[in-house]
Formats: sequence, structure tokens, C-alpha cells
Amino acid sequence: MKTPIVKKFNFAMALQWVIFLPIILPLCLVFGAVQGAVNMIEKMAQRMWLDLEL
Repeated sequence: MKTPIVKKFNFAMALQWVIFLPIILPLCLVFGAVQGAVNMIEKMAQRMWLDLEL
């Protein structure tokens, strides 16, 4: 059984995550909420359209 290779910690990448995560995370949350609302409105409109076509 081989021993796992230990990689060196990349401080530059960690610094980038620390700097950009507070910017990226709220944007993802906002866009995800907007996309979810739009998808729900589309589904609701399609359901209304199908129900009214009787």
C-alpha cells in the first residue's frame, strides 16, 4: 500500500479564496434566489395555462 503524497499548502490560492469568497458567495446566493423565483413563476404560468385550456 502506497503512502499518500502530501502536497504543499498553496498560500497564494488560499489568499485568493479569502479575498474573493465574500464577493462570490453573496452573488451566488442572490442569482440563485432570482433563478429559483423565475423558474417557479414559469412553472406556475405553464400550470395556469394548462388548467385554463380545458
